[in-house]
This record gives sequence, structure tokens and C-alpha cells, in this order.
Amino acid sequence: MRCPKYRKDIFREEWLRERAEQLFHAAAEDDEIEIIEIEVSQDHAHLMVSVASKRGIGEVVRIFKSVVARELFREFPSLKKRLWSGELWEDGYFARTVGDRMTSEVIQKYIQHHREEKQGAT
Repeated sequence: MRCPKYRKDIFREEWLRERAEQLFHAAAEDDEIEIIEIEVSQDHAHLMVSVASKRGIGEVVRIFKSVVARELFREFPSLKKRLWSGELWEDGYFARTVGDRMTSEVIQKYIQHHREEKQGAT
């Protein structure tokens, strides 16, 4: 999960959420990361990814955060004005690995639930 700085609802417009999702996919493709499930909400993003064992989770997060922020700021300079510090993402992130109790199905259902919840709210 990644949150915009100050948990602002930067992605409140559908076209911006769609562009951010496209950029996540482009970053993943460029760095051989498979996105299994994705949901970009108004104030955060959920991604379920499959990563080659040679990459650490911190490196993957850094790739996504930097590519998406750089391209969104380049394409939409007014976004920086909506953020006090001019940074898109919070410093931290939450990551969970798939294992015995946390299966890939559970994670996918969690992300899908957030997508359906958002669609039901509109």
C-alpha cells in the first residue's frame, strides 16, 4: 500500500487514477515485475506483485514511487501545488508476503474488495 503525502485525495479524479495505474504497469514492465492485482483509490494504492528473488521489496517500492511520481509531476505540474512539500508519496509503505496463512487469494480479495467498495460509493 502506498499513500500520497499527508494522505491527500490526490487521485480523486478517475482520469488521474487511470493514468497512475498505467504508470504502475509501465514501471512494472520496465523492471520485470508482474502486477497481479492493483487498485488506485483517491488517497492510496494497493498492489499485489510478483517479484524475482533478486529484488528486495524496498527496491520495488522505490521503483514504483519514483517512476509514478516523476511522470505524474511531469505530465500534471499542478499536482505539486496540491501537496505542501511537493512530494507525491508518504515515506513509508506496507508490504506483506504470501505465505501459509496469508495466501495470494486473500490478498487479491482484499484489493478487489476495496475496488468494489469504491465503485459502490459512486
